Amino acid sequence: METRLAKLARKGDQRAFAEIVDLYKDKLFHLAYRMTNNRQEAEDVVQECFLRVYRNLDRYDENQKFSTWIYRIATNLCIDRLRKRRPIYSLDAESTDHEGLDGYAMLPSDDRTPESELILSETQRIIRNAIDTLPVKYKSVMVLRYLQDMSLQEISDVLDMPVTTIKTRVHRGREFLRKKLEHKL
Repeated sequence: METRLAKLARKGDQRAFAEIVDLYKDKLFHLAYRMTNNRQEAEDVVQECFLRVYRNLDRYDENQKFSTWIYRIATNLCIDRLRKRRPIYSLDAESTDHEGLDGYAMLPSDDRTPESELILSETQRIIRNAIDTLPVKYKSVMVLRYLQDMSLQEISDVLDMPVTTIKTRVHRGREFLRKKLEHKL
């Protein structure tokens, strides 16, 4: 379906491009927000992503999944932004932007109490902060794997890296998180 829309948009069909935007704007915002942890930056990434998609529709390879192509553009934009931030994150850096910690890693439960809600939100904050301190190359893989629920193969396609590299980065990312969290949870 997206491939058909891309073909139509390539020929100048504005409605087809608007459908692409509708299909992906929320998914891309969610990805960008999880990567940047900043609502304004996430909105900027989504806008820039659609601009690049529009300008480069003629470069889209129809043998590739459209979702892979658009996620690659968005992920690369996020990585670029994270690399430009000052200071560069170290494993021990504290995150300063706690904006919008809404439902991160929400665990469904029927028997919630105010106490369990408080513990859950504190746990989510600690995990979010730990993910924010990951080096960019691990953070992007961890966000795609655990927050976007992508398979290792899909991440490999999006980041244009071998699956073996993705497996290694997921493993190392989990190790970083385990060490960071073992005294906090």
